[in-house]
Amino acid sequence: MSASSNEPEETRPARKLRFEIFRYDPARPGVEPHLDRFELEEQPYMTLYIALNRIREEQDPSLQFDFACRSAVCGSCGMMINGRPGLACSTLTAKLPDEIRLHPLPAFKLVGDLSVDTGTWFRGMAEQVEAWVHERAPFDPEAPEERMDDDLAQAIYEGERCIECGCCVAGCGVANVRPTFVGPAGLNRIARFALDPRDARGEDEWFELVAHEDGVFGCLGLMACHDVCPKELPLLDQYAYLRRKVLGAGRSDLLQIGGSEGDSA
Repeated sequence: MSASSNEPEETRPARKLRFEIFRYDPARPGVEPHLDRFELEEQPYMTLYIALNRIREEQDPSLQFDFACRSAVCGSCGMMINGRPGLACSTLTAKLPDEIRLHPLPAFKLVGDLSVDTGTWFRGMAEQVEAWVHERAPFDPEAPEERMDDDLAQAIYEGERCIECGCCVAGCGVANVRPTFVGPAGLNRIARFALDPRDARGEDEWFELVAHEDGVFGCLGLMACHDVCPKELPLLDQYAYLRRKVLGAGRSDLLQIGGSEGDSA
C-alpha cells in the first residue's frame, strides 16, 4: 500500500520500505544477474534518488546508478520503477507501495546495476536523423535576425524540451526489439527540425528520412512513450504531424504503407 495522500507527509507514521534492486556488472561475467533486497525507513518527502543514496551510503557502496541535477532536467536517473520507466529524482516514495522493484532501462547498453549508457544511443539517433539545422545559405553574422511566428516558435520549443532521459525509448515496444528504429525521441527530433523554417530540407528529403519502418511507420501507435514522458512532451501530436507531412507528399508507395498499417497517431 502506498502512503495516504490525505495526510501531510511529515505527520504520517514512517513506513518500512522494501527494495528489490537489479544487480549485474558486465565487467564481472562470472556473477549472474540477480535481485538484491534492502530495507529502509521512509522519511518525509523522500524521493527514490534520496533512498538510493542512503542505501549506497549506509548499506552497499557498490550499488551503481546515475544522477546529476536532482531536478528532473538532466535525465540521468531514468530507471524502471515497478515496471514503469521514470526518473528517480522526481519520484516520491510516498506515491509508491511498500515494496519497490527497480531495474535498468531496457533498449540501452547496461553499464552496471541501474546505470545504462543512453548517451551512445542518443548520439547514434541524432546522426541517423541528422538532428541539426540544414542551412539554406552560409551563416552571415551581419544579417538581421529572421523573425518567427510566436506559435511556431512555441511548437519548436516543445520539441526542444526533451531531456534525453530514455524513458520513452524504454517504454516503446518497437525500440526494444528493433535497434535501428529511431524511437519516440528520434521522431520528436525530426518533427522539431521539420517545423523549423530555417531548415533547408524539402518534402522529398523529409520523406526519405521518416517514411519507412525505422521512421514514422515503425510506430505501432500504442503511445506508451506519451504516457511515461516525465516532461509530458506532446509526442502524440508530433507523430500525427509527421504522418500528415509525409502523406501529403502524395507518394504512392507511402500511401500503400500507410493504408496497410493505418494512421494510428
